[in-house]
Amino acid sequence: MFFLLWLFVLGAILYFLLQRTISRITRTPVWLLWLVIMAPALIWGSWILVNGSHKAAPPELMIVPFVVCPFLYWLLVQWGRKEIASETAEANSANAADSPPSKTPLRPIDREEEASLRDCFPWSIYCLRDLEFRPQAVICRGQLRTNPEAAYEAIRKNVEQHFGDRFLVVFQTSFSGQPFFAIVANPSHKTAETPLKTESLNRPFLALALLLVTLFTTTVVGSQISGVTEKVLQSNPSMLTKGLPYAISLLAILGIHESGHYLAAKFHKIKTTLPYFIPVPFFLGTFGAFIQIKSPIPNRRALFDVSIAGPLAGLVVTVPFLIWGLYHSPIVPLSEKSGMLNFDSFIPTFSLLMTLLSKLTLGSALNAETAIDLHPVAVAGYLGLIVTAFNLMPVGQLDGGHIAHAMFGQRTSMAIGQVARLCMLLLSFLEPGLLLWAMILFLMPLNDEPALNDVTELNNWRDILGLIAIGLLLAIILPAPRMLVGWLNV
Repeated sequence: MFFLLWLFVLGAILYFLLQRTISRITRTPVWLLWLVIMAPALIWGSWILVNGSHKAAPPELMIVPFVVCPFLYWLLVQWGRKEIASETAEANSANAADSPPSKTPLRPIDREEEASLRDCFPWSIYCLRDLEFRPQAVICRGQLRTNPEAAYEAIRKNVEQHFGDRFLVVFQTSFSGQPFFAIVANPSHKTAETPLKTESLNRPFLALALLLVTLFTTTVVGSQISGVTEKVLQSNPSMLTKGLPYAISLLAILGIHESGHYLAAKFHKIKTTLPYFIPVPFFLGTFGAFIQIKSPIPNRRALFDVSIAGPLAGLVVTVPFLIWGLYHSPIVPLSEKSGMLNFDSFIPTFSLLMTLLSKLTLGSALNAETAIDLHPVAVAGYLGLIVTAFNLMPVGQLDGGHIAHAMFGQRTSMAIGQVARLCMLLLSFLEPGLLLWAMILFLMPLNDEPALNDVTELNNWRDILGLIAIGLLLAIILPAPRMLVGWLNV
């Protein structure tokens, strides 16, 4: 039953990710892509349901689906892209037949404004060489003659002086490593013809309602973790209060994590929504919480601060909850069902940090022949540690992906993300409980939205803090070395 629950959660998460990402670039039905990418898990799950977990599956049943399905998934995505390309080509041909060819391309500025734009680039700051006009942007290429931060601020002020809030100034690095400016239309620009529609970002009643519903769903799950059965709960509803320690601990961890993002965004004057919780009536009682950034990130320093504030703030409360919960967790004999996903017989050696915290808290009572029956607060702390580690993965739009982008630049962070996904896949062969992570990471896009000033690098203390975050990630996901396990007798 527990395996079926994990399979259902995996399927729901993968379908949501496909709907949000891949459906934008391909016409292939999402359900077909979902079925292909879920095929290995469905095949392995069927084998376990029929033969039981005690009987090992044939090697070809484990390897062949994992090799064939990603390749088939890639073919289906490309097939859908070709359909989009062919439809676009037909539409362009039809438009070309019905209308005379245009001699000048679409330009976001007219020729009279071109001189004003050139005046925005002093030769002592950025020696402008040429302008490349595109429908929604003007690419300005030249040679940088001062430090990137000073150049960006000077040119941004010049553009605002000449054009007001009509454009955003983007500063990026080309594939050849040369910095260039892009003048793009500002979606927040207000004109007489199209007045700006003000959207309320603060919806406190919605945030409060989601919080209360999530408090209820996590309390129900927490009561089940505490050993209260559904039959007992129906006969005595007051037993629901036994789930409050788990619910309050988990909501505090997730809420403070998102509040860290929120406060850092406010500090950098970035528009964002309030933190919203996602309640679910099963699994852990919630799928976490989130905020939505509603304005461009001004620079890589702001991107770094907003990204790292969440994991660090969440960790500040996660570790005390985890230590307190471990201290009140009983020791049980080791069994065949013991593992990282069994809260009633938990083995911490899959994680270096969990091993150290467990041994520090439980002492000699925890040894190689025992496991831990996690207290509900310890379960919440453990989940908080997992959430922190997953968010710190340097992939795409996860917090870790933003941190890598801010530290190393957009192109390098994409390469780091690809390596991280492959390493997570290899690690899942040693610890099958991490397979869910690996599959989710492979469905996430590697690219990350650039900051407006995506050239100016971080200062030294932010680089050091980013390296500490990477070290924390490794301490959570890497297993404890055998020598350390033997020395600690766990």
